[in-house]
Amino acid sequence: MKSLNFADWLERRWVTPSYAGWLLLVLAICLFGAATNSMAGWLYVISGISFALLIIAAILPRRSIRQLELERFPIQPVSAGEDLTITLRLHNNHKQPKSLLQVWDLLPSELGRPQGKAIELVPPKDFYQWSYFQPTQKRGVYHWQDLQLRTGTPLGLFWCRRSRSVPAKAIVYPQVLKLQQCPLVDAIGAEDQDRIYSDRHYQAATEGMTKTLRAYRFGDPTRLIHWRSSARFDQFMVRELEVVTGGQELVICLDSGALWQAEIFEQAVIAAASLYFYAVRAQLNVRLWTAGAGLISGGRSVLEALAAVQMNEAVQHELPQKIPLLLLTSRAESMTALASHSRWLYFASPDELSLSAPRSALCAGLMVEHGKDLSQQLQRPPNFSQGSLAKA
Repeated sequence: MKSLNFADWLERRWVTPSYAGWLLLVLAICLFGAATNSMAGWLYVISGISFALLIIAAILPRRSIRQLELERFPIQPVSAGEDLTITLRLHNNHKQPKSLLQVWDLLPSELGRPQGKAIELVPPKDFYQWSYFQPTQKRGVYHWQDLQLRTGTPLGLFWCRRSRSVPAKAIVYPQVLKLQQCPLVDAIGAEDQDRIYSDRHYQAATEGMTKTLRAYRFGDPTRLIHWRSSARFDQFMVRELEVVTGGQELVICLDSGALWQAEIFEQAVIAAASLYFYAVRAQLNVRLWTAGAGLISGGRSVLEALAAVQMNEAVQHELPQKIPLLLLTSRAESMTALASHSRWLYFASPDELSLSAPRSALCAGLMVEHGKDLSQQLQRPPNFSQGSLAKA
């Protein structure tokens, strides 16, 4: 083990002989010893040539690597379960071609094993581009910077390896479930307003205030065609109507300041992302809250915050007050302080049998059971807390 560590240290700091290099070195020493004993000139010549080859083979790999530059392209975010596309470019700014190279991208252990590529030739004043796909299993924000170049050029007698610092950042978003319905979100604000206009009403509308006219697109309802304008412009023109929304405000709160079980917390993050985008499609004024990041809006910002959020993080922002909340938590006591007309989503641990009800009878919610399909559970109607909440 110590010899392997020494060889690795030697390869990273200077060069280390390959099997052929050790063989030639031993042979050169034997020939030199034989020449000393026999005083034969031809043995001196052969041993001298062998030592000269070894010296040249030890110097050239270091020079070859020193003249190369590495560039890393930005990594586009993906959702958990998709593949990251990682692209590297190796520049050869020298007048001589570079051959017989290995490139290793040292990924963080949470993301996967180091990825390597053998490169036969990089032409002079040119570059070699390498792309590979890295599967992802878990959301997160991953940082790494080490790239390693390794070569044995030109004779393969010595190996030389050098590290380069090329920072990389990969964002893996949590999975977003496609919910067909979510009564827990649909009920937000229903206590205060009798009538709400949404995009579904717009699809069925035949009259209303016209916002603008635009060219017909495939799939537009024919009842919205403005015939006079269509005759004038010699193409179908469609009326776009003003969409009136209720303007409800909703804050989806992920109780990230609590201590969760790891698997249950990942379910809660997926639920928060799914509920957020369902509320966006329902034209609610929705924001996300976490203990570390506070209030966030905007799809990309929300996904990045959920990719980076960790359980039991420091509470840097207080829970919003006096507005409807949808609290995702694993602590029963945190639901007792919710304002009226808020909602809760309780993530029960596998060994939990029952949950005492929140104090406010106006708060409705759902208990999410570990091990069951999360998408189906989020599409169930909420239960109002009367008496005690039994496990569904």
